Amino acid sequence: MTDNSAQAISADAVSVVLRDELAHGDALIGTISPILRHLLANDEHSVFGDEIIARVRGMISDVARQLLDQLAAAAGNEDERDHAPARIHALVDGLVAHAGFLGHIHALALEWQLTERLQARLALDPVLSPLIQALIASSEPSVASSGMSLLSSQARWVQNQRRMQLPIAELPGDLLHAAVLAMRGQAGMDEDGQVVAAGAEQAIRASYDEGRSRLGLIARMITGMGGGATAALSIAHAGVAMFLSALAMASGQDRDMAVLATNEGQLARLALALRAAGLRPQAIEEQFVSLHPEVALPPGFEQLGADYAAALLARSAVYPVG
Repeated sequence: MTDNSAQAISADAVSVVLRDELAHGDALIGTISPILRHLLANDEHSVFGDEIIARVRGMISDVARQLLDQLAAAAGNEDERDHAPARIHALVDGLVAHAGFLGHIHALALEWQLTERLQARLALDPVLSPLIQALIASSEPSVASSGMSLLSSQARWVQNQRRMQLPIAELPGDLLHAAVLAMRGQAGMDEDGQVVAAGAEQAIRASYDEGRSRLGLIARMITGMGGGATAALSIAHAGVAMFLSALAMASGQDRDMAVLATNEGQLARLALALRAAGLRPQAIEEQFVSLHPEVALPPGFEQLGADYAAALLARSAVYPVG
């Protein structure tokens, strides 16, 4: 009874610590969208020294230009690529106003930051991780083919991130819809403008296949691994992209939230997500060694069950907020 009581106290104590840290993380998340909007609207944001802001601005501006390209093509001006800055800025403002869109672009910027950091510290290749290499070498042709498709998609993403670009075909379906609505707002409300916008939307949707996007390919690959998907929960083995998707899927979180969990201000969220995903404490410690080597799990963490960790996450804030 003494041993059991000690365990109960330990489990209760660690849950209180994690709940408090998770609440603090929720409060930080609640400030993300308003601060991003403020900085993106302020041309003097460089004093913050924040490369993330520049990357978010670059990707959203690139999406805006692609949407304006589609409007130009639908109007019969396929060669028009030099859009007025005022039109680009207006469309960027429309995209930034959508919390989900802004949150996703921010998460992609954070993912790239993590990718670069682990490449420098762990020599983790941003394109060809050990897991992807193993999938490509599979004796099953369908698995090997999917692995090659994912490799190509990840390579394109790396190049696009280095250029601060984001093809609209890489947006999740709901965010592509949000982007199309923002584009419609820039086409004009008269009949001619709406006809052009409808033509541009038709062209965008005709060439869009979410399942062939980078995130779609990763999700399908992880799902196809079945019980072997646990291998994707090792960031040093799976690489950043597959790890983040696997963590989101296994812990019941949105992928953008899983990306946020790797941030230094969200350590409790990361620990709970890994536990909710079914990893044992030792395996969780290994991920912390890769991601945050200076941080140790709180005493008694081993007493925390996966179901309870998942329940704590479920009661947490949902990103994006604001």
